[in-house]
Amino acid sequence: MQITDPKIDNPILHLVGEEADRLGLECYVIGGWVRDLFLHRPSDDIDIVAVNPNTDRDTQRSGVGILLAEAVAKRLGKGAHLSVFKTYGTAQVKAPLRPPRGGGKPHSRTELELEFVGARRESYQHDSRNPIVEDGTLEEDQNRRDFTINAMAICLNQDRYGELLDPFDGIGDLERCIIRTPLDPDITFSDDPLRMMRAIRFATQLGFNLDGETFDAIARNKERIHIITKERIAEELNKIMLSRKPSEGWLLLDKTGLLPLIFPELAALKGIEVKEGRGHKDVFLHTLKVLDNVAELQNTDRLADRTQTATLTDRDTKLWLRWAALLHDIGKPRSKAWDPQAGWTFRNHNYLGAKMVPKIFAKMKLPLNEKMEYVKKMVDLHMRPINLIEDTVTDSAVRRLLFEAGDDIEDLMVLCDADITSRNEEKKARFHRNYQLVRQKMVELEERDRIRNFQPPVKGDEIMEILHLEPCSIVGELKSAIKDAILDGIIPNEYEPAKAYLLELARERGLL
Repeated sequence: MQITDPKIDNPILHLVGEEADRLGLECYVIGGWVRDLFLHRPSDDIDIVAVNPNTDRDTQRSGVGILLAEAVAKRLGKGAHLSVFKTYGTAQVKAPLRPPRGGGKPHSRTELELEFVGARRESYQHDSRNPIVEDGTLEEDQNRRDFTINAMAICLNQDRYGELLDPFDGIGDLERCIIRTPLDPDITFSDDPLRMMRAIRFATQLGFNLDGETFDAIARNKERIHIITKERIAEELNKIMLSRKPSEGWLLLDKTGLLPLIFPELAALKGIEVKEGRGHKDVFLHTLKVLDNVAELQNTDRLADRTQTATLTDRDTKLWLRWAALLHDIGKPRSKAWDPQAGWTFRNHNYLGAKMVPKIFAKMKLPLNEKMEYVKKMVDLHMRPINLIEDTVTDSAVRRLLFEAGDDIEDLMVLCDADITSRNEEKKARFHRNYQLVRQKMVELEERDRIRNFQPPVKGDEIMEILHLEPCSIVGELKSAIKDAILDGIIPNEYEPAKAYLLELARERGLL
């Protein structure tokens, strides 16, 4: 099959083929770039496999990939950057991207990354996913690929340029929207259990289904996931989270039996308990709906504008707000209780959930920095806006929410909007209207009182100077009292009223 897609007619790919011909090598672009070519997805990272057809396997070295990379980098000249990894027999060439022909939409990146490797075959030991690598043929290289849609190769040699080699009908699986392994899935997943996570990740990203045998093999081999490092699992989970509909990935993790092995706290949300004819909603399914709601808001650019001083960048908040959605009710199993009058209750589940976040992040090897603190804050505060609309929306309560959420208040309100999953459309509409009232009140108070991230106008050093105090707990108490007075609307967020209030407190306490 000959491929005539314009993306194949790339000057750099032609150059690679010309250099391969000059060196007497076969070369092919293989893997994700080929898959994405047929899916019409953007992809600027290109994997190229080189084969020396004139040398038998015993003497052929994987260094042919490095040899070809060096020749390509030299031919590209100034502007190209070559990195060689001799231990792995691989090399990378970064080449400047040319503007699209005809003035089309510019590339989001400025470089094209070419990864070069010699064709290889792999074998595995039972206690490790790291393969024993040997030089191999193109056929053996395709056999070792994880999925049929990633095993397709396109020849770059000039006499066969654009020829597709698709031994496992990857094209057919793309048309059928199927994730399937090239060889026996039990062997594929037992050899490298990370491929189970990758199968689910690709299915989620592409909106594909797992082939029946592939699905069953994951379920049979799920315990093998324990030999995979938490970091690699977290990397796949983050890619699932950034998919258009991330719930599909979590549902597949659940159905294949992987979920309780990699994230038991989330699996604990499953199920409904009924007592005296009264049940609660399935918190797991509710959580996935909230996650999808957040993703939809982000995917449709309906996410609120964030200030430049927010905790995270816009790029980071896309991922970590989704993690906050996934974890917002994680404390419910620990807080669940039966009340004969109220039915099932989950009091303080936000507080308990926030306490669980650092432990979950540490165990799953997620970052223990400002990203974790952001998720923890979102989980802790996610009940505050709904409590506001269920009670009277007082200025004092809104001020305190603004103060505690700071510049992440817009993200918190997005999470709260996403948390409305009732099937009662009138009820949903009422909650959304009430949230708009809270937002309006926030804008009014922020414009008037400048509460967000504020510090009491009278600083601790000044309190000590005015009252002739040494550093002590009284200074902190007075500073906190000024802060509370501003949040409660007793005094405005201004220096002179704050100083006058300090002097009044000092007289009451006999400090003056």
